Amino acid sequence: MTQEPDRIVVMGEIVAPYGVRGWLKVRSFAESPTALLDFAEWWSKPQRASTWKKFSRLEGRLHSGSLVVALGGVESREAALAMKGFEVGVPRSALPAVQGEIYWEDLTGFAVVNRTGVRLGEVSGVVEHGAHPMLRVTTAGNVVPERLIPYVPAIIDGVDVEAGRIDVDWEADY
Repeated sequence: MTQEPDRIVVMGEIVAPYGVRGWLKVRSFAESPTALLDFAEWWSKPQRASTWKKFSRLEGRLHSGSLVVALGGVESREAALAMKGFEVGVPRSALPAVQGEIYWEDLTGFAVVNRTGVRLGEVSGVVEHGAHPMLRVTTAGNVVPERLIPYVPAIIDGVDVEAGRIDVDWEADY
């Protein structure tokens, strides 16, 4: 059994089977839709599960805006259909460092502070909501229900990686 890496970054989602031989249609969350094809090994799991399983990417290509891929061990349409909705990820250690860029995964745990200095909580994740990504911000003890704050230049004043802090134009009562 392969040991799961310390951190796996979600890079896409399996949206449907493709064909009858176990190929999968995958929606990539990466800036470049084909970035996932750079990785020979993929990890996958149901969205709310905690355990990842490793797959070898055998083949893949871009097709009509989505990726279509063959993964080792997924050999029938039924097997591919059973994976619909699964997350696809790669180990954080396998991602290249890009000067001046930060991966969404790295924002987890950052403090979120508004312009008046009020700490709104910590980033518990970043989710894609169509037009733009959203920061999932939670507070200790869940004093305030989870906040979804758009990760867009009009709202995000700055990200201080060393301090682990995101400054936002967002009021505490929103």
